[in-house]
Amino acid sequence: MSGQDAPSLEASIVGIGFWTRGLPDWNAARAFVTAGTLPTDAPARPSPQLLAPNERRRAPETVAVALDVALAACAAAGRDPALLPSVFASTHGDLAITDYMCATLVDAPRTISPTKFHNSVHNAASGYWTMATGCRLGSTAVSGFEFSFATGLLEALVQIATGTEAVLLVAYDSTATGPLGRTSPSSGLLGGALLLVRDAVPGATRLSLRLGNAHSSEAGSRPEAGPLAQLAAGNAMAPMLPFFEALARREGTASLAAGAGRVMDLEFDHG
Repeated sequence: MSGQDAPSLEASIVGIGFWTRGLPDWNAARAFVTAGTLPTDAPARPSPQLLAPNERRRAPETVAVALDVALAACAAAGRDPALLPSVFASTHGDLAITDYMCATLVDAPRTISPTKFHNSVHNAASGYWTMATGCRLGSTAVSGFEFSFATGLLEALVQIATGTEAVLLVAYDSTATGPLGRTSPSSGLLGGALLLVRDAVPGATRLSLRLGNAHSSEAGSRPEAGPLAQLAAGNAMAPMLPFFEALARREGTASLAAGAGRVMDLEFDHG
């Protein structure tokens, strides 16, 4: 099914969170996209206020960035995190910890750190989030390699289409190291979050995905990389950046990589 006869998935974007090195929040990201300005005092690491200070220091970067953008999206929407189901999307989880685990198992298996072990699972950030917020609602962790953001967005929109009033979508990836860094490269730290709600909200951007619009891409049809895509190009979650650039510019459409040789077309109504 394709074209105007295809069913669509819709939601309103009522909260946005964003973090990458040099751009510590969504306002900074928008200013960078629209005016080319960078803040002069951006922190080197996210500092999620949900965690106690000692936990904040010990949390791996993947957890820190995921919780930081998730809380920012909830705060922007004025929504209680404890009342929101969530979808967490990551291409790799934490490959630096996975590399540590593999190397330690080879060289000194009895010295495996229990803390590193529990942070190695793909849903670690989701677990930290639900415990820190006291949320007892469903949390889904997904991965689709370079199509992970599109996979997470589709999952969130399907949940809304099947009766959920609001869903928090969080996407993130960090630096890969060791042999895994050569087979699944990723650099830097990047996170983005969207708080999506079912109903139309005055002043909020309305997102629409027509299910027939995941189509084959043509060679050379990818648009030129925008400012965010250039700044965080090496990160595994960089395929989500055209979406956030379209939001920052208040454009009417965006395309996401949605599978091998395929793209997902999205429409925005900014009200």
